[in-house]
Amino acid sequence: MIDPAKLAAFTLVTGLVSLMPGPQMVFVMTQAAWRGPRAGVAALAGLQLGNATWFVMAGLGLGTLALTWPAAFAVLTAAGALYLAWLGLQAWRHAGAQPANDAPRRATGHALRDSLAVSLSNPKSLVYVLALLPPFVDPKLPVAPQLALLAAIAIALDLTVGAVYVAAGGGLSAAMSRASVRLWFERTIGTVFLVLAAAILVDLARRGGAIG
Repeated sequence: MIDPAKLAAFTLVTGLVSLMPGPQMVFVMTQAAWRGPRAGVAALAGLQLGNATWFVMAGLGLGTLALTWPAAFAVLTAAGALYLAWLGLQAWRHAGAQPANDAPRRATGHALRDSLAVSLSNPKSLVYVLALLPPFVDPKLPVAPQLALLAAIAIALDLTVGAVYVAAGGGLSAAMSRASVRLWFERTIGTVFLVLAAAILVDLARRGGAIG
């Protein structure tokens, strides 16, 4: 069992991090506004599946291997940037083409797929997990149960905060029935994705992240 004081400290730190309006939560909110509230819930679920995957990787020791091979992080970072760019181009290409809640099952599936891909293509999530966990894990005790408990806490906090972002995005989805609003909103989303992708690639180049 993890020391209660350490558990409380982990919960506080993770809660504060979850409250920060990072790009993943903004992504959830835009999905809820763009594709509807149900898609926002699916996007939130996709992000948490990705987070759970990073916790599992850390528990299996794959994170240590990744940290000793910087090229792997460069590949994942570049892949994530290119995927964001693709999402941005798709948003521009299909801006205003469909009603906001057209084909809800398909929209929900796309939101889940896109958010999971965004989460898994972000190696910074693994770095965050590896940096955050050691102070709260007792190496004298079985590691797997401790990681499972910490992961459950982190994901529960993320889901709680994410629900607020889904609600905010869902409130905007009603306005998406207006073609002019939807056209403006989708082009704005596309531009944001393209700018984020460019910023990631520029930062990667500056840090000498080229593969080779």
